[in-house]
Amino acid sequence: MLKLCHINKAYPMGESQLPVLKEVSLSVSKGEFITILGASGSGKSTLMHIIGCMDKADSGTYELDGVRIDSCDEDELAVIRNQKIGFIFQKYHLISQYDVLMNVMLPLLIRGQTRASALPEAEETIRKVGLWDRRTHLPKELSGGQQQRAAIARALITKPAVLLADEPTGALDSKTGQEILSLFQQLNEAGNTIIQISHDLNVANAGRRILYLQDGILSS
Repeated sequence: MLKLCHINKAYPMGESQLPVLKEVSLSVSKGEFITILGASGSGKSTLMHIIGCMDKADSGTYELDGVRIDSCDEDELAVIRNQKIGFIFQKYHLISQYDVLMNVMLPLLIRGQTRASALPEAEETIRKVGLWDRRTHLPKELSGGQQQRAAIARALITKPAVLLADEPTGALDSKTGQEILSLFQQLNEAGNTIIQISHDLNVANAGRRILYLQDGILSS
């Protein structure tokens, strides 16, 4: 379902290049829940940006759900991000002036659906993440865990090929973080493919497979 082969990425540093990812290869099957574990500076965020089609590798190939990502232009990548990838970030990135319901509906509205057709899908997804009684609340009226649940619902609404979670519990206390990880496990058991990136082994253990990224090199 997702396959990266010999991915390399470097960033300019003065007159030289700083290698960040080195010959990274990764295969993820539909329905997997994997964690890419690594310390700060290991290349985790760069790898997440490439998997999430927010950046391109310098070399190597990337196929997602049957599409050759490395051959896509920017317009095609924007469509793929909207239709095939659900993003979950450490800082939620909810729109402050919109309530939970509108935040969750937004990806469908961007896709071109009408509010009338998007509303029942949003309501169903909000129920799925256990946030129904907060659907009319603004982000500032929610706890950190509730905001992350709203962000997860927003990521799920498009029925993406893969959910990408970047340090999803990093801004939460341990109890709330565990609740979010339990929700991920439930979503995975329901068939969702999840890739999470973390520096925390306790978070990594929530997944079914752990890969290690160190100095730009990925290993099992």
